[in-house]
Amino acid sequence: MPQWPRCAVLADGVRVDKWLWCVRLYKTRTAATKACDAGDVLLSAGAEVGAGAGAENEAEADVDPVKPARRVREGDIIVVKRKTATTKVVVRELLEKRVSAAVAAEAYDDISPEPTPEELEERALRRVLKTPTPGRDRGTGRPTKRDRRQLDEFTGRNDES
Repeated sequence: MPQWPRCAVLADGVRVDKWLWCVRLYKTRTAATKACDAGDVLLSAGAEVGAGAGAENEAEADVDPVKPARRVREGDIIVVKRKTATTKVVVRELLEKRVSAAVAAEAYDDISPEPTPEELEERALRRVLKTPTPGRDRGTGRPTKRDRRQLDEFTGRNDES
């Protein structure tokens, strides 16, 4: 836990987009705001984790999309949906300023389920498909017809099927 004193502003909570940015779940605050607007951030207010088997199911049923200005408090469950994974965290500490990764990791508990083998395979496939294609040096201009044919032959794209 940080050594600095809490300010009275945090008693009302912190904006959800600001908290997500502070704990480094999003690289920029703008990205966190856009995710909230898109409905990719869900909040279950005041649900306690570990209070029993039924409490967690109730928390999942009571999850709502949030606007960026929604206040988050300690004990809230936040679900962040991304392309390849869903992250589920419990707020343990309210932060208003971006902190180091070590301090940010202490501000929440990650209760996300383990990814299935299919999800891991999909992530690996996305990583492979994301590899950059061979490019041209900047300033060399448009490829000639000969260059294009060599590129098509190299990449296996032949239009003569």
